[in-house]
Amino acid sequence: MRRIALSLLLMLVCTATLSADDKAKLKGLIIVGGCCHDYNNQKLILEQGLSQRISIDFDIIHEDDGREHKISIYGQPGWAKKYDIIVHNECYGGVADDDFVKAIAQAHFEGVPAAFVHCSLHSYRTAPVGADSWRELIGVTSRRHESKHQVVAQNVNEHHPIMTDFPLEWKTPNGELYIIEKVWPNATPLLQAYGKDTKQVHTVAWINSFGKAKVFGTSLGHHNETMNNDVWLGMFARGVLWTCGKLDENGKPMPGYEGSGIKPIELPKLEPIPAKKPASKKKPKKKQ
Repeated sequence: MRRIALSLLLMLVCTATLSADDKAKLKGLIIVGGCCHDYNNQKLILEQGLSQRISIDFDIIHEDDGREHKISIYGQPGWAKKYDIIVHNECYGGVADDDFVKAIAQAHFEGVPAAFVHCSLHSYRTAPVGADSWRELIGVTSRRHESKHQVVAQNVNEHHPIMTDFPLEWKTPNGELYIIEKVWPNATPLLQAYGKDTKQVHTVAWINSFGKAKVFGTSLGHHNETMNNDVWLGMFARGVLWTCGKLDENGKPMPGYEGSGIKPIELPKLEPIPAKKPASKKKPKKKQ
């Protein structure tokens, strides 16, 4: 009996150890919502694409599609403290409340890492004072974009671990190049692209430091086909790991922080638009 009891005890210990090992090492928050983008699918691309490459579990907040909406969690005291990383993919350019915007930046200034996607750069731009707090957090200033066309991204910092396995040049499947007016002093460009409309070079991926927090960002990501791509997801995953201090010098996750394994992300298919029924022709009335 003692031998059986000991065997059962060892089995329980092994099971508990496996459960602990299987548990995600990082806890993240993905914030999506606002206008002009397919956030229903982009939140799936971010959640699945990152968890395949990183040992991370996400909460997701997806709120109103209006430009002036204020994400509810931002009003909660200490909202960011339980997370290892906040992924911002929101588009709320009409929010003009300075105190609201400055409070978001302050939560990161205190040490919670952040990663930014595309239209997050244009969020909160109408806040008279708070907008610059947001931009300093992100690391770049942008208020507008060029016409939609393929973006040719040049790797300008190939030796940085985030850029490991990233080609020297990458042509996005589709694109919307953001016009970068300013790169803030603590930001370092990783990728740049030449703007066909502005005839200028614009930073499209970078790292930044803001208070105690590390920050990664990219303006690439308007279209699902750009995000749902191993080149983009690989870079973004390494950026997330870097902000959390879990990326080694060779651009690989530190031991234990590997993801579940890369596989295709299946997105829901769009419902076809019903064909219009041809207008019924009225029969001419017979003359009496």
